[in-house]
Amino acid sequence: MESAERLDAGRTCLLLFDFLVGHVRKDAATRERYVPVVANAAKLLALARAGGAMVAYARADHRADRATHAPILTDSESRPPLITGGTPEAEIIPELAPRHGEYLVPKHRWSAFHGTYLDIALRTRGADTLVLCGGTTEIGIASTAYAARDLGYHLVIAADACTSPKRDVHEQLMREVFPRLARVRTTGQVLEMLQRV
Repeated sequence: MESAERLDAGRTCLLLFDFLVGHVRKDAATRERYVPVVANAAKLLALARAGGAMVAYARADHRADRATHAPILTDSESRPPLITGGTPEAEIIPELAPRHGEYLVPKHRWSAFHGTYLDIALRTRGADTLVLCGGTTEIGIASTAYAARDLGYHLVIAADACTSPKRDVHEQLMREVFPRLARVRTTGQVLEMLQRV
């Protein structure tokens, strides 16, 4: 039976979202902001691997000619830089480097589900729960969280393993919005959830 404070590793996927060199190492302020986030994600990754949970990496993978970009009209520009697949910026940071057999999910939109094989892989593996971490909170994390909810997945968001340059927006989403579609927990709490049998 599903418990609010327990995660069955065999039915859980740790989804690391856009931990890419081009995002995490963009500039000095961004690198500093990501330090605790990467450290927390590394703890989640180590325990997920040790417990046999599915591990997946959602990663931006745009064409160099931007033919996969959505040039839609908006009132402000999209903050994250477009990452071109196959470039050094598109590599996952070494601290969280994927291992053989883990899932690399190239994406061309904000959501890790839109136009990708993630949903098929989760269902094939028998995973009904996602632990989500990465950045940016109000862009890719939010888009993926809404999609996971609409697809019927249980969702746990590791609040201190997610980040945004807009701290107030991050905190509002974690406090007011995400609890309506997920369990919002600290990294420490998620680790305890994974360790409980």
